[in-house]
Amino acid sequence: MTGQAQNPKRFSISSVVDVVQARRSGLELALKMGFHPAEANKVAVVISELGRNIELYAGQGSITVTPHTEVKGQYIEIIAEDQGPGIPDVARVLKGGYTTSSGMGLGISGSQRLMDEFEIHSVVGQGTRIRAVKRMQ
Repeated sequence: MTGQAQNPKRFSISSVVDVVQARRSGLELALKMGFHPAEANKVAVVISELGRNIELYAGQGSITVTPHTEVKGQYIEIIAEDQGPGIPDVARVLKGGYTTSSGMGLGISGSQRLMDEFEIHSVVGQGTRIRAVKRMQ
């Protein structure tokens, strides 16, 4: 994927307040870029879900939200990174319903369904990096 990245915004995540700030900023960015409100809300939901996972499981990490423009159109890229415990079984998490907390286990699998591209790289004991892309329709 090639595209012109414009003004990435990086958010340190260590509390629910940080997650809310990142979510709000992502929503505002998507709307400013011209995303339909329903699509902009999908971006916000994914930022929120990934941010909550960072806060809950890793304690701290970051979310970077970057607008891109390319010949085929515009998109938003979300990168969530932490150096937490990692995900032992990524395939199981992506199927949905798996959780190590009291949640429903739909955060990552639900986020994947909302986005156009979704990649996870996770190493147990070292952390997780998730890249998610939403293209303007």
